[in-house]
Amino acid sequence: MKTKKYLEELKSQSVADLNAQLVEAKKELFNLRFQNATNQLTNTSRIKEVRKNIARIQTIITEKASMAE
Repeated sequence: MKTKKYLEELKSQSVADLNAQLVEAKKELFNLRFQNATNQLTNTSRIKEVRKNIARIQTIITEKASMAE
């Protein structure tokens, strides 16, 4: 249920907003990987969640680009 709501939220945003969210998600992933490497990360499942969110954002951006053509 949570992912469907998140997808609807993503689809309602503009491409510029999605690109900004993508940059933020990639920064978060970098920080999570860094914390994991230094054994400071307690919730390792967050890495997988952020990676999937990045893929979702990229998919929506691609869909919007193909619809624009």
